[in-house]
Amino acid sequence: MASRLVSPLRVRWIPLLVLLISSLCWAAKHFVMPVAQPAKTYPAHDEHPNEGVTVALDPYDMPDKAAIFSVPYSQINFVPIFVVITNDSDQPISISGMKAQLVTVDREKIPPGTEDDIYRRITRPAPGPSPNPLPWPKKKGGVAKDAQEEVLNAQFAARAVEPHSTQCGFMFFDVSGISAPLAGAQFYLTGVRDARGEQLMYFEVPLEKYLSAPAKPN
Repeated sequence: MASRLVSPLRVRWIPLLVLLISSLCWAAKHFVMPVAQPAKTYPAHDEHPNEGVTVALDPYDMPDKAAIFSVPYSQINFVPIFVVITNDSDQPISISGMKAQLVTVDREKIPPGTEDDIYRRITRPAPGPSPNPLPWPKKKGGVAKDAQEEVLNAQFAARAVEPHSTQCGFMFFDVSGISAPLAGAQFYLTGVRDARGEQLMYFEVPLEKYLSAPAKPN
């Protein structure tokens, strides 16, 4: 009789143990920046052949790709976009003053989220039940240390691109209330300057190039 009473209790503990193990594995996960390929190799890119500069985008909007992150960006309504800039010219280019903007099919203009924007969303997510009932280990401001480090390390931070080299990083766009933010959207990048300080023509990357690209073979 006692064994029949204990067995249901053990069964009830199994989901809690699974959640605990999952949360510990999640907390131990550290972000590693993807290795950037030349920008021309990405389906969604805009090449300026005269200046020798190409800008490419690779959205991390699917669960398999987003698995590199510990912060569940899709659950807090941010879409991470991997931005790659390749300089095939013989002179460096400056990107310290560049400005990016995602323009949706409805012409809504979305700038990249700042660190504080993301931290606020982590601590005050959208209403509704959380799929992760076990909390992150909290630090100042209610944001886990690992989450803070991930946001800092993932963001595009380069100030220049040397000749015949590539720089990369993520930009995070707040797509709250937009059901299909990439469909028909355009990405604009301005403020890229050559070695003489002259501004290059803006870059325009249609996200449909990414959405319509053939799936990569496994």
